Amino acid sequence: MLAYISHPSCHDHDPGPLHPDTPERLDAISNQLIMSGLDFVLQRYDAPAATIEQLAAAHDPEYVARIFREAPENGSVEIDGDTVMSPGTLKAALHAAGAGILGVDLIMKGKANPIFCAVRPPGHHATRNTAMGFCLFNNVGVAAAHALGTYNLKRIAIVDFDVHHGNGTEDIFHNDERVLFCSSFQHPFYPFTGHESDAINLVDVPLKAGTDSVAFREAITEHWFPALDRFKPEFIFISAGFDAHVLDDMSDIELVDNDYKWITEELMKIAHIHAKGRVLSMLEGGYVPDVLARSAVAHIKALMD
Repeated sequence: MLAYISHPSCHDHDPGPLHPDTPERLDAISNQLIMSGLDFVLQRYDAPAATIEQLAAAHDPEYVARIFREAPENGSVEIDGDTVMSPGTLKAALHAAGAGILGVDLIMKGKANPIFCAVRPPGHHATRNTAMGFCLFNNVGVAAAHALGTYNLKRIAIVDFDVHHGNGTEDIFHNDERVLFCSSFQHPFYPFTGHESDAINLVDVPLKAGTDSVAFREAITEHWFPALDRFKPEFIFISAGFDAHVLDDMSDIELVDNDYKWITEELMKIAHIHAKGRVLSMLEGGYVPDVLARSAVAHIKALMD
């Protein structure tokens, strides 16, 4: 049964009234699950807080210490040009990272599978020692490091279909032969990385502005799926960003709800062939709440099917 992992503190991260990453994003997904009838067939879990040791498996310990030091008791602190900490941010970020750790444990212990983590702040831009792009801790990176270190997995795949390149994830696992990182992203576009990477374990799919469903599916089918079949991952992690949707004004890619259903179904097929069905999906982007909600629920339904 699919487990849905979140935590109330994820609503308390407040980067400011004009910031795209709002608590309403999580509310919209939850409401759409209720309207779809899926809410009643999910196992719900509250995410624990990641420990400093768990964070340090993916991040420089001094960077982790810096985030703790700079967390404000009141007001706000700008960590990066668009990455802001409020009094509730550190707790939210710890539970966001902890969601993936719990998800890995549930899957590896046979208690739930697959997993969807509805958390914020997102994570895939956070490098080993830098916060950026709304991200403080690399949630999927922390979860993947936990899977590698605790369960001694030899081959894991991280697939990222957010419209922005997951530069932080690439940085953390750069040339790590245990990790295959498959990323699709608009190019040229923030953070302007991925298209010229020298990482041997990266399968990047840069997409031009205006890329539609047909071109997206062709590119993913040509580049991602053969690489995943060759790699034979024992676990698949998904950085699930929904900001490549045609109705999300964050980007110029033209995907629709059904594209997220399609790619999820295809990844589930690969997971059942190579990874005993082990799939953990972590929310990244998607900034128009109703569009995000529809896309995320299409993704969740495909995970369940």
